Amino acid sequence: MRPHKLPVKRHCLIFFAGCLILGVMSTVRFASPGRAVAASLPVELTDQQFWRLSKDSSEEDGFFRSDNLLSNETSFQYVIPELLRTAKQGRVYMGVGPEQNFTYIAALKPAMAVIIDIRHGNLDVHLMYKALFELSKDRADFVSRLFSRKRPSGLTTKSSASEMFTAYAAADGSKEFYEENLKQIEDVLIKKHGFPLTSGDLEGIRWAFGNYYQFGPSINYNSSLSTNVPPTIVGAIGGNRGGSNGVTYASLMMADDGRGQYRSYLANEENFAYVKDLETRNLVVPVVGDFGGDKAIRAVARYLKGIDAMVSAFYLSNVEQFLAQDGKWDTFCSSTAALPLDETSFFIRSGRGRNAFSGGGVQNSSTGHMVRELATCRAGLR
Repeated sequence: MRPHKLPVKRHCLIFFAGCLILGVMSTVRFASPGRAVAASLPVELTDQQFWRLSKDSSEEDGFFRSDNLLSNETSFQYVIPELLRTAKQGRVYMGVGPEQNFTYIAALKPAMAVIIDIRHGNLDVHLMYKALFELSKDRADFVSRLFSRKRPSGLTTKSSASEMFTAYAAADGSKEFYEENLKQIEDVLIKKHGFPLTSGDLEGIRWAFGNYYQFGPSINYNSSLSTNVPPTIVGAIGGNRGGSNGVTYASLMMADDGRGQYRSYLANEENFAYVKDLETRNLVVPVVGDFGGDKAIRAVARYLKGIDAMVSAFYLSNVEQFLAQDGKWDTFCSSTAALPLDETSFFIRSGRGRNAFSGGGVQNSSTGHMVRELATCRAGLR
């Protein structure tokens, strides 16, 4: 079932890059104070709409060489000041991977987010996060639940990320608290929302949540190498799984944007509350999909065009380099060009990969104009 389509006052065809992409610009309304939302975007998704959009857009579980329970990108906040000058709020954010998406969401303030990842395990992680956001009243409560540590005394809504994670670093994990939180997570997803989770989903959630409990705020990109990885999470693991660069969950949350401003989704209550609100309204939708596949991105594109939505940003991490290596670049280019875009839609790339459009190396995270780059890419396919 597609969400009810609200009336749109005016549609304008925007011709850009030789009419490569047609974007539908919608009017703007305010769903709540300070939150601009395109008039056609849903204020919320029902549980059935959320699950159907996720399921119907998803592909089969795919392979990646690591489970990615957290980012290892040290500079992913650096692009936010630039994005805030150009990308528009109240649109649709797209991304890949785990928690770094929450920081981009808190900064860009989209009306909806879709997270596409080749690993079904990433969908399970985002379902876990969804439940934790809904269960938690504030940041300190959220961190307490995520890492199964009892909340230290003295933490308030005014505490900085540094103060909060320093306090939790000294707290011991509680197996009893872990079990209690796990049950509450499953109850939110199954009993409250009625999601038909499979045994594989439950296994994936338990495994991921168990890693956050075991390693606490010091968990890093490679921590889960020491735990048993279920086949449903990443398939047969092999190859170089990537480095942690000494990056931990705590250090990511305490990092700044390179200009002294702290922008992580746990940096302040406002950032946390924005993501919590979207999650509560079923507007952060995880999808299983290969960027080089022929279904997921195209399915999301059809849905977004059907509700006259527009993509504000698409976070790629370093997936482009794998698409080029695997011979899937042309498919990705064609699929992404089907998204509703305009001149303010941007790619976001991690500093650990390459910009496959230009072939150049990237040291820090960077952005790129989606329409311009896709026009070049599509021209090369003809």
